[in-house]
Amino acid sequence: MLRNLKDLFESLNTSLNGRATSSPAEEAHTLQLATAVLLVEVMRDEPAMGDAERDTIIRALRRKFILEDDEVERLLELAHETARTAYDYQRFTRSLNDRFTQEQKIAVVEAMWEVAYADHELDASEQHVISKVAGLLHVTHGEYIAAKLHAQATMQARRAPGTNA
Repeated sequence: MLRNLKDLFESLNTSLNGRATSSPAEEAHTLQLATAVLLVEVMRDEPAMGDAERDTIIRALRRKFILEDDEVERLLELAHETARTAYDYQRFTRSLNDRFTQEQKIAVVEAMWEVAYADHELDASEQHVISKVAGLLHVTHGEYIAAKLHAQATMQARRAPGTNA
């Protein structure tokens, strides 16, 4: 498994650095990693990822991509490693801008808001990351606010007694 993870990391890192992917599978993995890194970035300033944030990221990745449990775990591990060495968001948002529709980009921003709201505390660094990424994804201010409000309502519904969301 470690060898597969290392191979995947190297191929995805190559793809994210602007070189052409060699297969549709690698392109799909590049998009998955870019999305996962942006979700992880929301809470990177926190000392550790809590269960609520982790569960929210996993839910968002499963909503967006068809992945098995072990694939989600590997993707999340790879996203953490990649986020630690990332120096900007543009290499991730470039992949999404090239291949995602506007609705898909808005969904990424909404998922980022869900991660921010997962621990019941929204801080300035989380808002800054989401705002910066939304701008790089060419999400309008109106779409950004709508995504924020929808994510807030979704997270409140998950916390409401008697809901299983």
